[in-house]
Amino acid sequence: MTVTIEPWGEQDLPLLERMNTPEMTAHLGGPESAEDLERRQARYLRVASTGGRMFRIEVDGEPAGGIGYWESDEDGTPAYEAGWSVVPEHQGAGVAGAALRLLIAEVRRDGRRALLTAYPGVDNAASNALCARAGFDVRGEGREPWRGGELHFRVWALDLSPLDLTGRVATVDERFDSDTLSPDRWWPFYTPHWSSRERTAARYEVGDGLLLRIDEDTPPWAPEWDGDVRVSHLQTGQVSGDVGTSEGQHRFRDGLVVREAQPERRLWLPHFGVIEVRMSAVWHPDAMVAFWPIGVEDAPEDSGEICIAEIFGSEMSDDGGWVGVGVKPQNDPRLRDAFEKGWSFEKVWVDGDLTQPHDYAVEWAPERLRFFVDGRWVKTVAAAIDYPVQLMLDLYELPDPSSPRDTDALPHVMRVERVRTFA
Repeated sequence: MTVTIEPWGEQDLPLLERMNTPEMTAHLGGPESAEDLERRQARYLRVASTGGRMFRIEVDGEPAGGIGYWESDEDGTPAYEAGWSVVPEHQGAGVAGAALRLLIAEVRRDGRRALLTAYPGVDNAASNALCARAGFDVRGEGREPWRGGELHFRVWALDLSPLDLTGRVATVDERFDSDTLSPDRWWPFYTPHWSSRERTAARYEVGDGLLLRIDEDTPPWAPEWDGDVRVSHLQTGQVSGDVGTSEGQHRFRDGLVVREAQPERRLWLPHFGVIEVRMSAVWHPDAMVAFWPIGVEDAPEDSGEICIAEIFGSEMSDDGGWVGVGVKPQNDPRLRDAFEKGWSFEKVWVDGDLTQPHDYAVEWAPERLRFFVDGRWVKTVAAAIDYPVQLMLDLYELPDPSSPRDTDALPHVMRVERVRTFA
C-alpha cells in the first residue's frame, strides 16, 4: 500500500460528497447540506491563498480522503490547525497515520509557524490516538457551537519550535582538542564483546576535532556476525557478559555470542536533557555515519536507540541528503509498536552539503523526544525511554557484495567537531 497526498482540486467535490455521510460525520454533528458542501469545497480551494494547504489522500493512486492545514490561533499563539478524514474502506489500515506524517513534513518545510494543532471530538478515539502517536501534547478541552449543537473537543498541539539552549549550560562540551582521547569519556571500540578489541579498535585522530577513519587495511569488525562490514567507532560505555553468553549491548541480530570478555565501562551516560553533535557525513555509496545513543542495558529490555542522525552516502547529493532520525526499539518491547507503525523513525531531507558540518540534536524528556537539524525542529517521538544511554559515534563501510571493494576511495574520513550534553 502506497499513501500519498496531492493538492486538492476542482475535481475533488465528489470525494467531499463521499465523506459527507452519517458514518463519517458522526463526530462532527452529522452531514452537511449540498449548499454547505459547495461552500466547503470553495474554502478548500482557497486555503492555499490564505496560508495553508489542502490535500487529497490517495492510496495506490485512488482517492481515499482529505487532509490539510490552515492558519489559526491557539491561546494567543499563531498556529496551523490540521484536519483529516478517510473513507470507510481505508480506515483501520494506517492510511490516516501515513497521511498525517506526510502533512507534518509539509508543515515542517513550510516553516512559518511553530505550532500545529488538532481538535478532534473527545469521543473520537481514533483521531485522539493518532494525535498521541504523532507526538502531539494534550493542552486541554473545549466546547463550541457546531452545526446546530455543541462540539466537545480535545486540544492537541505539536511543538515545532526550534531548539532553544538559552540559559542552559553544557554538562559536557567535548571538542576533541587534547592530544589524546579522554579515557574518562570514550571507549574506542565497537561493541568488542561480539568480536575483539583488536578487530574493533577505532582509527582516529584528535587535537582539532575528531577524525574517524576507515583505511584499506581496516579489517571487518565481526565477519562471523556482520560479514565484510568495517567500522571506526567511539562509545561512552561498555557492559557485557561472560564469553559464551548472549549478554551484551546492541544485540543487532539473533544468535550473537560473546567472543571476548570486556571490562565494564560507565563513562558518559546521559539520562534526559539535550544531546547534540556537530559532524560531517561521507559522500560515498559504501559509507554511512551515525550518532545514536543506546541504552546501557542494565536490564536487557533497556536497549532502545535514540537515532540523532544516520546518514548513508548513497542517499546524498549535491544539494542535500536524507537524514534518519527518531527512536529504534532494538530489544526494548515497549518501543516496538510505534516503530512498526512508522511513528518512531523516519528520514528527513536536509538541504545543503552534508559533507560540511551540521548540528544534529535531540531534546529528551521523560515522555517524548524532539529532534533537530541545525537547530530546526524535524521530528517528535512520543516515547518513554527512562534509562541511561551511552553515546555511539560511528563511521561504517558497507560494501556492495555485488562489486569489488572500492579501495581507490579510501580512506573514508568522518569529522566530528563537538559533542555536547545539557541537563
